[in-house]
Amino acid sequence: MPDEPSYRYRPDVLAHLARHGVFPTTHTPPQLVRNFLRDLYKYEIRRLRDEMLAEKFPKGEYYGRVEALRQKYPVLSLLPRQFVE
Repeated sequence: MPDEPSYRYRPDVLAHLARHGVFPTTHTPPQLVRNFLRDLYKYEIRRLRDEMLAEKFPKGEYYGRVEALRQKYPVLSLLPRQFVE
């Protein structure tokens, strides 16, 4: 389709996305990719909170676990337009 936009994702962004099982094509809009990754992060945060509330780990460890999880998603600090070259 000639009118369909094409995106060239940055190699570092693609490498990060692959660690989460996300493999956008050249026709996948960056906003869609970022939204999916954000939803995955939110799911993991909720799961972590639920585990804390179920006393699967001490409450004092929660902040450190949240911080470790946040560091697994550095691409979320980028704007969608920064995903592409």
